[in-house]
Amino acid sequence: MASLAEELYNVMQEETKNYDELYELSQKKRKAIVKRDLKGLQEINTAEETITSRLKNLENKRVKNLGDMSVVMGHDNEILTVTQVISLLDSQPKEQKMLQDAKRDLVNAATRMHQLNEQIQVLLSQVIEMTEFDLNLFENLKKAPETGNYNKNAYNTGDVLPSGGFDLKQ
Repeated sequence: MASLAEELYNVMQEETKNYDELYELSQKKRKAIVKRDLKGLQEINTAEETITSRLKNLENKRVKNLGDMSVVMGHDNEILTVTQVISLLDSQPKEQKMLQDAKRDLVNAATRMHQLNEQIQVLLSQVIEMTEFDLNLFENLKKAPETGNYNKNAYNTGDVLPSGGFDLKQ
């Protein structure tokens, strides 16, 4: 049982390290978004995909380890959570403390990452809004103002002022 607890601890520590790496990359991503550095964003996204793939593999490893622990602890029909395993390790205080620390570190790293992701999401929505504003502005700059000419049915004719601006030949 101690070896399973130690393996779980190692997996959780590795997950925490990967979340820390992902956090550092996300901070760089935030700066790249502000600077509108598309090449840098592309490189960061590629690195993030690698880390998230590792995190998914570690998560699968952790779930498998928890399944093995549930069989050893006599809970064959269910996969225990880390919290449940910690509470069941009353007779092994060393392993219990080790897993509590690993869980706390992992939860803190994931929470910190979640908060940064929320900030980046808000930043991206602002960038999209600003880009749409710029596109609308450029699109409307190309349109000339319409004249106030009406036809005999009182409808606007839609005539456009000459693009040169004022008529100087009067």
